[in-house]
Amino acid sequence: MEKFKLLLKDGREFDVEKGKCIHEIIKEFSLENELPVVLSKIDNKYVELTSNLESGGTFQVVDISSNMGMRTYIRTLQYVFIKAVMDLYPEAVITLEHSLSKGIFGEIHKATPLNCDEIEKIKIRMQELIDRDIPIKKISVTKDEAVEIFTRYNMKDKLGLLRHVTADNVKLYELDGRYDYFYGSMAFSTGVLKYFDLMCYQSGFILRHPSEENPTVIPKFVERKKLSKIFYETEQWGNILGVGDVGSLNDKVVSGEIVNLIRVAEAFHEKKIAYIADMINDRKETKLVLIAGPSSSGKTTFARRLGIQLEANGLIPIPISLDDYFVDREKTPKDENGEYDFESIYALDLELFNRNLEQILKGEEVNIPTFNFKSGTREWNGDKIKLPKNGVLIIEGIHGLNEMLTTSIPKENKFKIYISALTQLNLDDHNRIATTDVRILRRIVRDYLSRGYGGEQTLKMWPSIRRGEEKNIFVFQEEADVMFNSTLVYELCVLKKFALEELNKIGPESPAYYEALRLRSFLNFFKEVDTKYVPDISILREFIGGSFFYKY
Repeated sequence: MEKFKLLLKDGREFDVEKGKCIHEIIKEFSLENELPVVLSKIDNKYVELTSNLESGGTFQVVDISSNMGMRTYIRTLQYVFIKAVMDLYPEAVITLEHSLSKGIFGEIHKATPLNCDEIEKIKIRMQELIDRDIPIKKISVTKDEAVEIFTRYNMKDKLGLLRHVTADNVKLYELDGRYDYFYGSMAFSTGVLKYFDLMCYQSGFILRHPSEENPTVIPKFVERKKLSKIFYETEQWGNILGVGDVGSLNDKVVSGEIVNLIRVAEAFHEKKIAYIADMINDRKETKLVLIAGPSSSGKTTFARRLGIQLEANGLIPIPISLDDYFVDREKTPKDENGEYDFESIYALDLELFNRNLEQILKGEEVNIPTFNFKSGTREWNGDKIKLPKNGVLIIEGIHGLNEMLTTSIPKENKFKIYISALTQLNLDDHNRIATTDVRILRRIVRDYLSRGYGGEQTLKMWPSIRRGEEKNIFVFQEEADVMFNSTLVYELCVLKKFALEELNKIGPESPAYYEALRLRSFLNFFKEVDTKYVPDISILREFIGGSFFYKY
């Protein structure tokens, strides 16, 4: 029998028979640790524990303290939840919709409205399935067999997705007689799910899980009423457009209806921007509009379009760039790694910024600095601002919602806007597209087209960007007076071509390979749409080029 050599990080070596189950190897050599182990890694390749050993190399277990491990854990938790619901309510339709307060919000549609007692029954059933430590099997079936399974389940969303799949075979998972499709890895068995909670919330539920930073603790629930409301608004937009998942979106592309869908989706944006401008105009005391949101939300285009709508209300928008208020480079605070932390609020000269704002709002003409990014120093080039009687200052930047930025300005003079790409479109009812995935694809395309950065470079930077967002933006999002969702239901059809061009360059030797592979995997479900149909004022143009507002 052929054997492979496995080398552990601690220097130990094992000779293991070819074809042996990875889960058995971990058990035999006592490679478990205190945290749930959900995957393995051989050299630079992630391998599910149900797989058989096909090669030797450096071997390590992957637990839920890693990003890949936690994603696998959450996906497995979702599967057990779906199985529990279907055991109790066989005719129900489950939709896993979006992230909310460190959990996943979804709904269960059945003959009678869902209630909190039923949520508790589902939670008990989940725990029973977990206690039984049931193996989860990965199987390959023909496309026709998959269609037969999901027709029997009356899963129209899965059938819609399969309609546009060209592969002859499909990988499914099986749990105690229940089949489903998931894009991404799955744990070996249900017993790995040691930490979870399920709570009743509004019309549905929140499936709660730990984070990779604190993998043994379910985080405290924090109410996000405004965020929840904007997700609901986006869901309503999707219903109006007749697009709730990728299958129905692809149908629109194939039929040619996508052109009209683009126009309506863009009209939704313009209508909401006009509504926000009206809100600002109605608040006569507003003199300062602050726009904040995470990376690749489309803040620049949004600010310019809002400015046009403000002008339509008879107001004069005066932009101020926070970038010009950076402290000199040597005074910039540093992070825990000793690197300059340009995303810290203390990287800005808060005293000068507030003094200038006070002077401007008093009607004074004020000299405004310019920051020279090459020299890392502030310059005074004679730039001046004087606010006209019907003027309003527009400030765009990541700290806009943080009161520390504008402590000297009374709250009644400020109007705060939170903007992000909060996708409500999913692959199907059980496979969410994370909101961060849309933003990272926007960023990859813009970095590639306008800045010459490769997709690999962007993916490597992304975890650091995310940490900055968690620290400086997300904690303040409920402080906003209004939220704007910048996602466009059709945009991944347009981004696909550009993103794949960069993602396909990332090879197995790269630490970003599996993230690139994951993004490629779900992008391939989308039909492509030509950029010629995207209006030049669209937020999407900020990322693909050709924008009236955003010049590369």
